[in-house]
Amino acid sequence: MADMDSLSKALEAISVSTELVEEELKPHLETLLATLLDKKKGAAVEIAKSGILPILAQALRRKSPLTKTVALVVAEMAREAAVRDPCIEAGLVTALVPHLHSADQELLLSTGRAIGRICFDNTAQQDQLVQSGVIPRLVAIMREYPENDPLVNVCLLALCNLADMDTAREALAELSVAEVLTFQLKRAPDAERRHIILEVLGSLGESDVLKLQFVESGVPEGLSEMIRGLQGGSDPHDLCSIKIASNLIVSLLLGDDSMQKCFGEGTGTVYQDVLSWLQSSHSQLQLSGALAIANFARNDSNCVKMLELGVVPHILTLLEQHVDEGDVSVQHAGLSALRNLAIPGTNKVRMLEDGVTERIKSLLRSDMPPVQFKLLGTLRMMVDGQEEAATVLGMDEVLLSRVMEWCEAKDHAGVRGEANRLLAALIRHSRNLEVVHAVTKADGVRHLISMATSEHVIMQNEALVALAIASAIDMDSMQDSFQEAELLPTLQKMLEDPVGASEVKFSALGLICSLVNSGMMKEQMDSLNLKESLSKLSGSSNTKLASQADTVLSMLNESS
Repeated sequence: MADMDSLSKALEAISVSTELVEEELKPHLETLLATLLDKKKGAAVEIAKSGILPILAQALRRKSPLTKTVALVVAEMAREAAVRDPCIEAGLVTALVPHLHSADQELLLSTGRAIGRICFDNTAQQDQLVQSGVIPRLVAIMREYPENDPLVNVCLLALCNLADMDTAREALAELSVAEVLTFQLKRAPDAERRHIILEVLGSLGESDVLKLQFVESGVPEGLSEMIRGLQGGSDPHDLCSIKIASNLIVSLLLGDDSMQKCFGEGTGTVYQDVLSWLQSSHSQLQLSGALAIANFARNDSNCVKMLELGVVPHILTLLEQHVDEGDVSVQHAGLSALRNLAIPGTNKVRMLEDGVTERIKSLLRSDMPPVQFKLLGTLRMMVDGQEEAATVLGMDEVLLSRVMEWCEAKDHAGVRGEANRLLAALIRHSRNLEVVHAVTKADGVRHLISMATSEHVIMQNEALVALAIASAIDMDSMQDSFQEAELLPTLQKMLEDPVGASEVKFSALGLICSLVNSGMMKEQMDSLNLKESLSKLSGSSNTKLASQADTVLSMLNESS
């Protein structure tokens, strides 16, 4: 066993050496190596302090028979973080890099380990490595020696450390790296190797260019195959691999071209696997499946095709599994998928015929704001342009009661906003007397009036249009609520607001047109001197707005 005394003697002998003679230096280098392999505390630091690092760099540059031993010594030294900067300063990295082109696999292994350890967590050095062209060589080594697991591992770790750099991604985009990584993923002997490859794929997959390359090279299929092989087990490492791989597939689907290739008109292997995830008992796969469907549903043709292929019942069943004390993220993702699928008009009709709205109403029990938010948005999308659906939902007392609660969700602005928007949508799309009565009975009118003063123009417009429709349908049932909520003073403020949006003022004028037909409202208009506000608007530079103001003025004058 080597001890620290023999190490000191070896260091002294190397430091006074003027010629790099193999016979002289080899036994001393072997002493250094033995001490390092014995994990002697402080050995690496003592070597660095001895001043021999430039001699080691010189030996590496000569490419002598000592090269392999020197590379191994440096690799073992560099396990210690404290010696990495001295190694860089001594020029060891630049001396090592050329040896990555060696045909000797042992030398390649030691060189790779040495460089990787010295440059670990050192961005400046890593950037220099990329600039010096190590990326193509790392990929080439994995191609040349695909079965040499220790060597492949070193290359993968190096890529893992470099993959976040834009320069590295640019270099890799020209090398068809996806094929190499997929091959190694399929033969990965353990979870540790899988995780390294998945991490590299995840980092590189953030590049749109590489994302498409990955899909064209079969990376998603490789990931799906790996997931299929690991499903059913309970090993934590395997479950972790499933999570990373399924998340990665979802990420790859964010690119439009890559998503379409994976979809394959509904026949793609990845799409078929995603469908099976929805039916899995594994919550992570359920989540990834729902997120993937939401990504596939980013264009109308895919949405129509998926509905034809029967995806909706799987999503509904999944949602129902998680209603009570279920996984909030799964519910959220499932509703996102349903909402996207409901965007095409033809899909809305089909989904309503299939009873989708009835089944998703079971989620009204949810106390989770993210689920409430998505549920409201999904229901609003379902009734968009659908008179029958808006009528049925608008007369549902249980739904309206819950929506009223959410209209007052003080701690959750998103839920509150979506609840108000659904309320307005029920009136706007149904244009139904019974819906107006149901909303009035549920005390929804005050929420619509409050919504009309929202800071969001789109919400103001939706509320004003809903109120105009409701008052045109049945002014008698509305006017008391309008009086109590001081609707007319609110509208007058909107008209007089010097920075108010023109479209909001236009919608406010549309509502006033409906209100003119009420004697009670007309009296209040006179007492507020609303004509003066309208006269100012009739001189607006916005011709559409000025014309509408003139129309309302004429109606007021005629009814005087």
